[in-house]
Amino acid sequence: MKTYAGIGSRKTPEDVLELITKIALKLDKQGYTLNSGGASGADTAFEQGSKRKQIFLPSNSFNGRYHDGIEYFNYQTLPHKDLAEETVSLFHPAAHKLTDYAFKLMARNTFQVLGKDLQTSVEFVICWTANGKEIGGTSQAIRIAKSVNIPVLNLGKPKVLERFISFVTE
Repeated sequence: MKTYAGIGSRKTPEDVLELITKIALKLDKQGYTLNSGGASGADTAFEQGSKRKQIFLPSNSFNGRYHDGIEYFNYQTLPHKDLAEETVSLFHPAAHKLTDYAFKLMARNTFQVLGKDLQTSVEFVICWTANGKEIGGTSQAIRIAKSVNIPVLNLGKPKVLERFISFVTE
């Protein structure tokens, strides 16, 4: 199965959200499955363009999404939940300061990048963060991806944005 992680900031600009949905539509037509997290903003834009998806939730009913075991997964019910939670402290610079809720968000990011079994990594990550910086919750997924040499394509970087604008118009 060809997969990619489509993630990013809840504060992604509207024009980029529109582009993200077009990217997801095109990748969907190419047979890719989306891994994402169900958050508002970039995650939702990717999800809107994808028929094939695995959405990893930090809890059941997150953003009106519910675990169905087909497209939506409450990470807390998955067999590798404990291992995903262990990765939080490995990759988060201040894991000890996270609230319980933030901790769950970070743990679910592990599944977005490494897959439901934590052994079926995505081929690449497409994301948006302000100015292409490693900030916010998205940075956790970026750190995980980089640790296993998964390419990260950040639409917050002008050259990457230009490439994807061309990609959707080809």
